[in-house]
Amino acid sequence: MSQWYSKTVQEITEELNTNIETGLSSQEAENRLKQYGPNKFQEGEKTSIWKMLWEQINSILIWILIVAAIISAFVGEITDAIIIFIVIALNAIIGIVEESKAEKALEELKKMSTPKAIVRRDGQIKEISSENLVPGDVVIIDAGRYIPADLRLIETANLQIEESALTGESVPVDKNAGWSSYSEVPLGDQQNIAFMSTLSTYGRGTGIVTSTGMETEIGKIAKMLGGQEKEITPLQKKLNELGKILGIGAVMICVIMFFVGYFQGRDVLDMFLIAVSLAVAAIPEGMVAIVTIVLALGVQKMSKRHAIVRKLPAVETLGSVSVICSDKTGTLTQNKMTVTKVYVDGKYTDLGTIQQKDDASYRLLRGMMLCNDATLDSGDPTEIALIVAGNDLGLDKAKLEQQFQRVNELPFDSDRKMMTTVHRDSSSYFSVTKGALESILPRTTSIFKNGQVQPISAHDKEEILDASKKMSDEALRVLAVAERTSLADTEASEEQLIFLGLVGMIDPPREEVKQSVAQCKDAGIRTIMITGDHQNTALAIAKELGIADDLSQTMTGQELNEISDTELQEKVEKVRVFARVSPEHKVRIVQALKENGLIVSMTGDGVNDAPSLKQADVGVAMGITGTDVAKGASDIILTDDNFSTIVSAVEQGRNIFQNIRKAILFLLSCNLGEITALFIGILLGWPAPLTAVQILWVNLITDTLPAIALGMDPDDPDIMKEKPRNPKESFFAHGNGAYTVLNGMLIGFITLFAFIEGLRYYTGAASIFAVDFGNISEDALTHAQTMAFITLSASQLFHSLNLRSRRKSIFQTGLFTNPLLLGAIIIGLLIQASLVYVPFFHDVFGIYVVGLKDWGFLIGISLIPVIINEIYKGIRRII
Repeated sequence: MSQWYSKTVQEITEELNTNIETGLSSQEAENRLKQYGPNKFQEGEKTSIWKMLWEQINSILIWILIVAAIISAFVGEITDAIIIFIVIALNAIIGIVEESKAEKALEELKKMSTPKAIVRRDGQIKEISSENLVPGDVVIIDAGRYIPADLRLIETANLQIEESALTGESVPVDKNAGWSSYSEVPLGDQQNIAFMSTLSTYGRGTGIVTSTGMETEIGKIAKMLGGQEKEITPLQKKLNELGKILGIGAVMICVIMFFVGYFQGRDVLDMFLIAVSLAVAAIPEGMVAIVTIVLALGVQKMSKRHAIVRKLPAVETLGSVSVICSDKTGTLTQNKMTVTKVYVDGKYTDLGTIQQKDDASYRLLRGMMLCNDATLDSGDPTEIALIVAGNDLGLDKAKLEQQFQRVNELPFDSDRKMMTTVHRDSSSYFSVTKGALESILPRTTSIFKNGQVQPISAHDKEEILDASKKMSDEALRVLAVAERTSLADTEASEEQLIFLGLVGMIDPPREEVKQSVAQCKDAGIRTIMITGDHQNTALAIAKELGIADDLSQTMTGQELNEISDTELQEKVEKVRVFARVSPEHKVRIVQALKENGLIVSMTGDGVNDAPSLKQADVGVAMGITGTDVAKGASDIILTDDNFSTIVSAVEQGRNIFQNIRKAILFLLSCNLGEITALFIGILLGWPAPLTAVQILWVNLITDTLPAIALGMDPDDPDIMKEKPRNPKESFFAHGNGAYTVLNGMLIGFITLFAFIEGLRYYTGAASIFAVDFGNISEDALTHAQTMAFITLSASQLFHSLNLRSRRKSIFQTGLFTNPLLLGAIIIGLLIQASLVYVPFFHDVFGIYVVGLKDWGFLIGISLIPVIINEIYKGIRRII
């Protein structure tokens, strides 16, 4: 690809076959338009509603549910099938609604293209639609106009272009048509190139179009956005894995039980129905819906903390983030140039320590504000910073301009690197000059020091240069201010100046970010700064925030170009600051981190951040300063543009995942209890302890309420003291598997005990061992199944209390700290009671009325899982 910045104007005109004076002919422009196509972005294929629906249902767990529903309908259990399909539909609808606003990035990029451009064609100046620009067109630029395509500048007059959205540069860039370089140069340093969709803020220029549409630098971003595949989150991966395990387990159990019953001599159709019951028991039908509901509730909670979630799974992914890649400008910093240091009256000090009543300080501040074309609200960021600094120290620009009226000026230009204004002072005139120290110091003959003007000495100059070096070492932008007094007339002069002082400014870090970075360290989260700004500036900010310590932890875009992806994977482990990088570099960095097994969050606000925002596991865009392109490519938008909100969102994400795990482990232990009861009952040759509709009811209603309440458990105050969890870590890690199995079996055995005790009581047998299974009446079986049904429900409801903490007692966590869970248990028990005492439900669920004595027995044994878990927790705490 052509490096247009390295070529001379003559080479450009020859290669593009154009004429600087007359431009292209209309016929040639038309031919090139057919060849290159219109100067606009290609539209990506929009996701149809059917494709979105397919993405929602295309998971193992959903397919298992669909098969279970079809089988249920086939064997006549229409109610079961309808309930399952309702769950599937609700899950799909919630997912589609939450994600329907996604993928707007390319549309927003298209909107950024300029509607009109001023060109030379047929030897005349014409205004045309920017879509009709072609390579070789000669474009005229003036202040306030967006650049309509990538241009090689051939003429510039004090041209400044604001490129922060593309390069991350925090101040407008001086452009110079005469600049050239034959080595590789980052976008932000290409002084003779103007990039599409950047804004001309000052001066004027002329350029030749080198690239249009998708071939421009901004077009490459559009290509990257359109070409990236959507990845599934760790939670989605885990649910898919769990779905496979449950699916295989359900099929195996069904096959085993079918053959067990067959060899026991049972009716084949009966065994098929029992096998379906077991399949229903093996799959927690409400799990997918509960996970979606808990994520949706987490979204609402996070919106109150200034984080808007565009994609539901991003909430959970935040909880496993191990690296936050942050853009510097506007994210870690205030995106506002600020004066921090001054050198005045021979002293190098903080701005806040000087006082305007001091004559030397007053003259410096007055000069900063008078030799200035900005206002508080508009103008060059550097000049605005000077006005703010004066305001903070009690000076008012409007009053100063009224007192010292401007009568002449020499505007800034890139050759002189200075600006001079002349002002009336009662009977005489004085001038103020500000600009680069290397331009002003050689023209200086005096210095204002110790309350008087005195000849400048070699020692004075040495001190001034030392102060300038200190500012540069701190990555400050340095401006010198000088004046000339007692002018006889209004003629501006930039010779025999009186040196007033130096001003050092920087885009400072946000005050709260340092604490957030420290909190990230405690939580085992690495913070990496990725910026288009200069290496020294980036390192200075990184040091102040505690992100990096020295230059060895930094890398430039040029260095990135010289290493392979494999080498980058190694180096990215130590690098904390990436400076002067392009959009492609950002994507490479994110990919390298992900290849190392890390979960990456990328924050940013500019167009240049959009591809990496989309590439990251969690893309976080700024809501206030962020471009629509960045927002469209992100998963989460911060409404307060505060880095600290990201840390808060990570904390929330961790708590949400922890609560989702509690809900899933609760559901699985409950389902295992159902499997245990059915499997062992059938294996022993007993009648089925539970019917299919009873199992489905427990799964969808009784289990669901506590699971949702567990998903809303209060936040763990110690969650950010833990390291990020391994994204490959199973739900069953850290003993959770054994805990689930043991509690599930315990619930199953209690349910079986209630069933066999019901059979003993209602058949009149002397003991549970004396029950005659060959001679059980329908009435006795229904009573026994009712007791098993109530026990299963009640024990699962009480078991939900155990899931709040694996270590703390329910009294330590507090019985009333999660009122929703307490309410879910009470409502669950009341629902079960209504099934027992409302006659309408008796035939639907196959249950009979049980007496108070039975209730006392059933509630008593249902509390056994809580009692055993409390004893186990007590022993763990002692050990």
